[in-house]
Amino acid sequence: MGEPVRVLSTLALKGAISTLAGQYVAAGGARIDADFAPTLALLERLRAGEAADVVILTREGLNEVVREGRVTAASCVDLARSYVGLAVRAGEPHPDISSEPALRAALLGARAVAYSRLGASGILFAKLIERMGIASEINARAVVIPQGFTAERLVAGEADLAVQQISELKQVGGIEVIGPIPHQLQTPAVFSAGRMAASQNAEQSERLLRYLASAEVAPALRASGLEP
Repeated sequence: MGEPVRVLSTLALKGAISTLAGQYVAAGGARIDADFAPTLALLERLRAGEAADVVILTREGLNEVVREGRVTAASCVDLARSYVGLAVRAGEPHPDISSEPALRAALLGARAVAYSRLGASGILFAKLIERMGIASEINARAVVIPQGFTAERLVAGEADLAVQQISELKQVGGIEVIGPIPHQLQTPAVFSAGRMAASQNAEQSERLLRYLASAEVAPALRASGLEP
């Protein structure tokens, strides 16, 4: 099987990678040693010199480390598309978020909204509520976490609504995903992978990248809330 492949991945792929790791080993691939964090946090770690074989970031983040010479451009593959959604604690009513007026009412009606400061979803949400003219009202009682899973704040009773990539919301038990923010209000994030230029495990890294980009993994991506 060879040496384990060290993977640094955005949180959005945690569910899919966790599911696929065992299947990959069973198919003869190397063990996946994965660590998960928001793209911005991973970029800081990579620039501080942290070693890895494969990185999975937003396409924009991956492009940055390609330009910096940290990731080989020829190895890069797009894996999945992801939408930002909202969730409530299990058993709670699902507010209507199907249109901009409905979403506005749902957000303003919540006791508190949880979102992430570093994640792509949090950046999108912060811009969205600013554009909608409700940023001051929402942020006055928001639960803004530095990183991690916002839906955990629902389970803890700290918020009524959690905002994050749907694939990240689905990582937390005891919650229910309402659905995506209306598609016309967001641009889906594209998550992409590439091999680190300094990787000492190039052959296994390239094999893993081919596997993650194959049709074989599409069902696991969909089940985790992503679109292949």
